[in-house]
Amino acid sequence: MLFGAMQLSRTDIADFLYFLAIARHRNFRRAGLEMGVTASALSHAITALEARRGVRLLNRTTRSVSLTAAGEELRASIEGPLAAIGEAADNLNRFRDSPSGRVRINVLEDAVPLLLDPVMPAFVEHYPEVELEISVSNRMIDVTGGGYDAGIRYGGTVPEDMIAQRLSPDIRWIAAASPRYLERYGAPLNPHDLVDHRCVRIRLGNDELYDWEFERGGEKVAIATPGPLIVDASHSSVGLGLSGVGIIYGSEPALRPHLEAGALRVVLSDWAAISGGFHAYYSGRRQVPTALRLLIDLIQKMRPLG
Repeated sequence: MLFGAMQLSRTDIADFLYFLAIARHRNFRRAGLEMGVTASALSHAITALEARRGVRLLNRTTRSVSLTAAGEELRASIEGPLAAIGEAADNLNRFRDSPSGRVRINVLEDAVPLLLDPVMPAFVEHYPEVELEISVSNRMIDVTGGGYDAGIRYGGTVPEDMIAQRLSPDIRWIAAASPRYLERYGAPLNPHDLVDHRCVRIRLGNDELYDWEFERGGEKVAIATPGPLIVDASHSSVGLGLSGVGIIYGSEPALRPHLEAGALRVVLSDWAAISGGFHAYYSGRRQVPTALRLLIDLIQKMRPLG
C-alpha cells in the first residue's frame, strides 16, 4: 500500500475523506457541498495532505481536476475501508434513542407540497437530531455527482442504474383551464382540439418540450401543444392557468386544490395519462444513510398521496 509504511494521523483520515469526495466529483465545489465545507477549505486540506506525504495526488487546472497515478492508487486503497468505517459508524444509530446524521436530497418541485410538507412535521418531531437538506430542481441531474444522498422523481424518469423505492401510488395527469379562459375560448372536445387553443407548454428537465399525453380506454395520443408560453416549473404553469392565459397540464394532486376551489376546471375529463408516481432513488454503490432510510420509511408509512 502506498502510504502503509508511514504513521497515520487523525488529520490524515479527515483529509482522506475530503480526497475521496474530490475523487468522486472531480470538482471542489461539489465535493465541498457533500462534505459541508468550502471549496477553499478542501483545497487547503489536500495541499496540506500532499505536503505531509510528499506526493502529488491531484492534477489541478482552472477547468478540471484529475487524479495522479499516486491519487488513483490511494483511492483504490482507502475507498473500501473508509466506506466500511462509515457504515459501521452509521449503524451505531440503531442503538441511539434519537438517530442523527445529515442527508442531502434533490427533489422535484411537486414533491415538496405533495410528499414532504405533510411528512416533515412528524419527521422533525421523531428525529430532531437529523439534519435534512432539501434542494428543489425539476432538471434531471446526477444526484451522486451533485453530492446528494438521494433524489425524488416520477417513476418513469428515475435513472436505470439507481435503486428506486416507490413513495406514492400512480399519478393521474390532466388538462385544466380557468373558467375565464373557457368562457372566452370554449373547451376542447378531444385532445386533437388542443392545437386550436392557447396552451402553457412544458419544458422537461432534459430540456425537451413535452408532448401532452392522454389515454382513454386503449387509445393513447401525444399532442405537441401550441402556445406562446413555455415553463419548466409547476407553480409557473398553475399561476398562468389561474390567470386565464391558457390551458395547462399537470398532475391531478397538484391541481386538486384549485379544482376544488373552482379556480380551475378539468378539460377533456374522460382523457388522462397515468405515470408511475413518486420514487426515491439512490446509488447502490454507496451506504444508504440511516436518516435517509427513516425518511423513506416515514413517507411510505404516512402515505400522503394515499
